[in-house]
Amino acid sequence: MKRRPVVRRWQAQQDIAQALAWYEMEADAAVAQRFIDAVEAAIRHIAEFPASGSPRYAPIVKMDGLRVWPLKRFPHLVFYIERGKRIDVWRVLHGERDIAAWLHEGE
Repeated sequence: MKRRPVVRRWQAQQDIAQALAWYEMEADAAVAQRFIDAVEAAIRHIAEFPASGSPRYAPIVKMDGLRVWPLKRFPHLVFYIERGKRIDVWRVLHGERDIAAWLHEGE
């Protein structure tokens, strides 16, 4: 299957930057780099296999087509929607957060 282009929405970019800053401050640069590597691996997977993510949160937040894919070794989830020939990454959130509230933040 062909990889689709991925667009990271502004809020997803902010989520990643905030998590990265936290890992740099609370752990170290190596852990922060592993977090970025995990985000990139998840996005590559989503770009190639967009239907593999779970639609679990779509009815909760009333967003048709919303899917979620977990990061490996980190408690974060990548929320995305397939839009024709591209993938929109909406948020990258810690799995212990109030997901419904955070997904609607910044709309």
